[in-house]
Amino acid sequence: MRTSLSRGRITTDVVLAVVFGLVCLPFALLGTPVDLVVLVGFVGALAVRRLSPGWALGIAWGAAILQMATLRDLQLYDAAVLGVLYSTAAHGGRVVKWLGLGSAGVGALVATAYLAVVKPIFDQAAPVGDNPWSTLFLAGFLFVASIAVLVLAWTAGLLIRSIRDSREVRRREDAANRERALVEYRYAVEQERNRIARDMHDVVAHSLAVVIAQADGARFAARARPEAAVGALDTIAGIARGALGDVRVLLAELRHDESGSPQPVLDDLDGLLERLRAAGLDVRFTETGDRLELGTGHQIAVYRIAQEGLTNALRHGDTTAPVDLRLTWDDGGVDLAVVNAMRADAASGESHGIRHGIPGMRERAQLAGGRLSAEAGDDGLFRVHARIPAQPAAPA
Repeated sequence: MRTSLSRGRITTDVVLAVVFGLVCLPFALLGTPVDLVVLVGFVGALAVRRLSPGWALGIAWGAAILQMATLRDLQLYDAAVLGVLYSTAAHGGRVVKWLGLGSAGVGALVATAYLAVVKPIFDQAAPVGDNPWSTLFLAGFLFVASIAVLVLAWTAGLLIRSIRDSREVRRREDAANRERALVEYRYAVEQERNRIARDMHDVVAHSLAVVIAQADGARFAARARPEAAVGALDTIAGIARGALGDVRVLLAELRHDESGSPQPVLDDLDGLLERLRAAGLDVRFTETGDRLELGTGHQIAVYRIAQEGLTNALRHGDTTAPVDLRLTWDDGGVDLAVVNAMRADAASGESHGIRHGIPGMRERAQLAGGRLSAEAGDDGLFRVHARIPAQPAAPA
């Protein structure tokens, strides 16, 4: 199996292999030219042990077979086999890894037969059967020693591989956790931006609608009823100051992660109705049932939906007809209804702020765990109905 390595690691392996070869070179020079060839083979196997553990194992086997075929004694360069077996377990693929373990077992058998049987026969030119017990003891000792050393080298590589894989798993888990946290953070930021955008739309649209209505009234009353024009201007100034304060609060929320600024609640509905009535909208408010304790978010949703529905009635409805605002309480929550007459030129609900206002109201209701519907009827009335539950909203 060929693995991907950086140039620095490849250079390190080659340098270490060359150093190993230089250390073993004096011992190889004392032997025959075959020892030099075998030394070069083991050095080459060490040089590519991480780059290609399979090739390293094959080269090491070739060098060992050449050494045994020429009846050479054990040399220092045979220690390179340990490095090759270590690399098959630490860096090889599934097949190469188990081939390394198999090579350790087969290598122990081959080395035992070579050193205990073959080599004595050719060195002494006599059969080994002259002293079978000593031969058997020597073979057993060599086999145990060989397989212990070879398997130990392979096991060390497997241990390092396990540690490296565990670190990689932890690294991936950490990366996944960071990515998940980033997604959650972006979602929270997006939700906060949407909330601020809804609040900005509600504040600005409502305030401008009242200001425009008062300005129109003041313009027509300036000559005939100057005192009415002055009152309208006072209302415009008050609405503008209030809107400016609300806008500053929203801008402060954009600059800071958290804001301790107060948000409108149900008790602020009276002030909202007074401003709209001062703008010339005949709002008829009725509330039935006993009020329940709503969370702050649910109260904000009720207030903003009522504000947006009444503002749409002021901007797009028939202001000469009364507007009904009803709150109906029961054990499960509150039903909010805004009913107003449409202008004669209003052919569809588009004039009632479908592009921004109604989707914003619907989203507020859904975030509070409720629902909202808005539709124009054949009777010329536009109806907004919202259901806000008393229990906390389910997480989005």
